[in-house]
Amino acid sequence: MEFCTKPQIALQSIDRALSNGIRVSAWTCDELYGRDGKFLDGLQQRRQVFVAEVPATFHGWLQEPRILRNRPKNSKKRGRTKNYPRLARARPSCEVRNLLKYSPVFRDQSWQRYRIKDTNKGPEVWEVKWAVFWRKGEDGLPGRRHCLVVARNVLTGEVKFFVSNRVPGDKGVSLRWLLRVAFGRWSVESCFREAKDELGMDHYQVRGWRPLHRHFFVTQLSHLFCARMRQKYDHPDDEQLDRLTVEQVRKAMNTWLRSVDLKPAARQQCYEQELKEQHYHQRRNRQARVSHVKTRIARLHALRIDPNKIKSCITAGPKRRHRSVAVHDLQ
Repeated sequence: MEFCTKPQIALQSIDRALSNGIRVSAWTCDELYGRDGKFLDGLQQRRQVFVAEVPATFHGWLQEPRILRNRPKNSKKRGRTKNYPRLARARPSCEVRNLLKYSPVFRDQSWQRYRIKDTNKGPEVWEVKWAVFWRKGEDGLPGRRHCLVVARNVLTGEVKFFVSNRVPGDKGVSLRWLLRVAFGRWSVESCFREAKDELGMDHYQVRGWRPLHRHFFVTQLSHLFCARMRQKYDHPDDEQLDRLTVEQVRKAMNTWLRSVDLKPAARQQCYEQELKEQHYHQRRNRQARVSHVKTRIARLHALRIDPNKIKSCITAGPKRRHRSVAVHDLQ
């Protein structure tokens, strides 16, 4: 089997998804994929929209550089033969962190505050700047017009850089939409974290691809089952209880499997004990979440930031309330 890097495997997966009729509005990825020019070129060749996080050392231009296509007619042939097309010497590429610090395009631009998302610890607010950008390709030449987005967390000071092959103002593209795509990875990462921590996705000891795939399939089916159970029993119940978690569904299933062969009285006792523990943890989780949200909002107000009065990337949707799962319902 030929060795492939992660970006190469990702392109193969994208090809397989496209061949199966799957269409997406945009692809997003972390720095490992964003720094790979061949991966971004591959997405561009497939006419796919992407919003990729890139490292601070990513190279490009804020003004389209001049490209020398042919050798000047009056040039004297001295020294080593130069390849064409080639970049004119006047505009070398620059790292995006230096563009942010020194370029007038960014330096003279005001930060725009956006409410990116709401987490268990409260709203996340980031300051944003953006500019038209030409990224440096694998051949050292600029590609088509891109967009460089710089986001800075107002509380922690963390800075992220994103590059997209779509620019705000294009048909159907806005800065709000680009930010929503750029910061949309957290839900996918949360799924992987839950699968590893609660369902043993990374707990395997095998020596071949077939058993490895079998382990992944079983883990994914278990995750799907827990997610469906969480969705099914996630209805209004008690204002004192917090939202249901995958961990609680998994523990409820473990209790049911342990007690399925017990006598009815002993089985009922196990159910009641598990339900009591779930309610305890959900009350604690709710108290912790309320405290974290209150603390974060207070920190934002100390910076004179009202998260309810700034631009938001959160899509409107129906408000949901939550309750714990009853172990009896899992039979």
